[in-house]
Amino acid sequence: MDSDRPVVIALSDAGNISETIVGGKATKLAQLASAGFTVPRGFCITTWAYQSFIEDNAITATIRMELGRKPMDDMRWEEIWDVALRIRSLFLTHACAEHLQREIDSALRRLDVSKPLAVRSSSPSEDASGTSFAGLHESILGVKGSKSVQEAVRLVWASLWSDAALLYRRELRLDPAQSRMAVLVQEMVEADRSGVAFGCDPRTGNKDLAIIESVPGPCSLLVDGVTDPDRWELDRRSRKVIAWVAGERAGDTDDEPILAEPDLQAILAALASIEKQFQWTPDMEWCGRSKSLTVLQARPVTTGKPDIDDKRDWYLTLRPGDARLREMRRRVAEVLIPQLEAEGNMLAAAELNGYDDRQLADAIEQRREALERWKKIYWDEFIPFAHGVRRLATYYNDAVQPEDPYEFVALLQNQPLIAIQRNVAIAKLAQEVRLDPVLQNALEDLLQTHSGRLDWKRARDASARTGNESLAKFINGFEEFTDQYLDIAFGQERLYETTESLLRNISELARIDDKPAKAAASSLSPRALEQRLFAAVGGDRYEEARDVIETGRISWKLRDDDNLLVSRLESQLLRALEIGAGRLRASGGLVGDGRPDAKDAESIMDCLRGGSGTVIELHASAIEISKLAPCADTGLTSRQLIGQPASPGIATGSARLVQGSADLGTFRHGEVLICDAIQPTMTHLVPLASAIVERRGGMLIHGAIIARELGIPCVNGVRNAVELFSNGNVVTVDGYLGIVTLGTPEFDLELNR
Repeated sequence: MDSDRPVVIALSDAGNISETIVGGKATKLAQLASAGFTVPRGFCITTWAYQSFIEDNAITATIRMELGRKPMDDMRWEEIWDVALRIRSLFLTHACAEHLQREIDSALRRLDVSKPLAVRSSSPSEDASGTSFAGLHESILGVKGSKSVQEAVRLVWASLWSDAALLYRRELRLDPAQSRMAVLVQEMVEADRSGVAFGCDPRTGNKDLAIIESVPGPCSLLVDGVTDPDRWELDRRSRKVIAWVAGERAGDTDDEPILAEPDLQAILAALASIEKQFQWTPDMEWCGRSKSLTVLQARPVTTGKPDIDDKRDWYLTLRPGDARLREMRRRVAEVLIPQLEAEGNMLAAAELNGYDDRQLADAIEQRREALERWKKIYWDEFIPFAHGVRRLATYYNDAVQPEDPYEFVALLQNQPLIAIQRNVAIAKLAQEVRLDPVLQNALEDLLQTHSGRLDWKRARDASARTGNESLAKFINGFEEFTDQYLDIAFGQERLYETTESLLRNISELARIDDKPAKAAASSLSPRALEQRLFAAVGGDRYEEARDVIETGRISWKLRDDDNLLVSRLESQLLRALEIGAGRLRASGGLVGDGRPDAKDAESIMDCLRGGSGTVIELHASAIEISKLAPCADTGLTSRQLIGQPASPGIATGSARLVQGSADLGTFRHGEVLICDAIQPTMTHLVPLASAIVERRGGMLIHGAIIARELGIPCVNGVRNAVELFSNGNVVTVDGYLGIVTLGTPEFDLELNR
């Protein structure tokens, strides 16, 4: 070990050392201790230790590769989360160097071994006067033993690369590659009261006020939002309480404040002393009472009138805590989803053809308002609950530390998603065709006869005339399927009205030999992974682990189901608009060959209600997405595009772009599916594909999970994917490295070198 670059420094010695070495949190606490404040004992693991760790384990190069796949400004949040998960896995699967282990052991012997420890971040950029990383980096409480401390240290180091921290650095235009992390290890202080205090009103920046919040028990209960605090406003000059609001806590029937007057005055005096020492308005975490007050942390208030457009609070909402997730699970799964499903059923059951014009206009308005209301709920509540599956990922990886950071995905298999149930029903229809050559030929004839939009009445009549009972039975079964699963919208069009595309997919699936599915990416069953997790966390955390798994599975299921259920509302709006447009065409109030969509709702409602008498003109889109001109020939025979490795494997095939409902029926077995994203409305194409390329990135988007479960290579997060390929291009997809090669792969050149 280099004596000029120590890896461990006692907290009492950290006050005179640069914050670039011990971080802002450690520096300020050491200075407060020197000034006479009571501060928990501890030591600091320096940024030199962090730098040595990432260099010794070649993590620096991997971080550069992960962050260099595409510019940060072009990465979606889900892609950044994927990057963060892979980097976190690197920290978990490498041990601390022996000399650092020895230094940690030595420092621990100087502390009270009977007390649990807090292992906390102390980044050099944390707790600065212009920005605050508070809450973005890990703090791990209740740690005991050298091995557990080392694991906690690696987790804190890895939190430097969390999705929230990376997003915040992007917001501040900070270079992540220059980031460093020190770690503070301290004895935990047992106290019956704890909380936070501000030397001003953090909402307004008013420095005449001080704000104190307190909860029974440790401060983490307040910071993590587990316990509602008592809250006081105090006049800093007179030191008198202006207002007190009691926290709402289950089982708490005491009407008295949980802090007495001497406690409040001691906290107020501490705020004033910290402000005098550092010359900034403090935000302080504390525990204890009156004379036993202990300062846990002090930093400048940055939330009142920040120097920048500080979005740290928004980034913190990207990862709600376990208690919040449980409440969200209850509300989303037990309240909102049933309400959404019931509203869709109600709208679908309405006999709109029997309505008069004014009633139909009201029905259109009802559907439009329902769609807008549920879209807002989707963004405000469904999307935040999607964190449940990300929480499962980090929880599993932290405990099990698997070589494959996406091993946890197998825990999500066999969930009863609406899309999966639909795909199973499609597979049964395809098998019915496969096993009956007469039916297969009849279906082919039907599709050839009706090359445009399929007229089901004519199809039924034709099957009746031929006396083909198997075709008639198939048509009845298919119509039952469409009623149950195709009342959804895709690209502003009802799939219920484009069933010939799905029939062509079924015909294509029927041609595939009925062989067992490809080997899944993980050979471990969900049950086996559960047992691995339970063994890793230990029996005392079994219920906690069970709860995290359950929340993750429900989160994963509902993040797809909610899309389809909201899409059903859109389908019902389009149904009402189409009926209204048909009436107006018949009366001369509407001309043109276009199909109505949501933007036409206002004018159609106005005409149905006997409005201005203006004739509505609907035109087909000037450019249909499915008929875009092929990409210009660049003259390149091979081109590599970098994306996210979403499902392992390598495959070569002809490109097939799917950008609209008209493209669904063109897909053929063995083609490479290239799209913006695999929507829940199009997952039935995945078993036909040899590989998948998506513009949208993220390991936990639907296409990636389905591809991984089926063992199909997938690369997503490929910028401009749909613009860079043309139908028929030869494409090689490398799901191990996240590389897509346009053109015939030149493996022979590699071999001849």
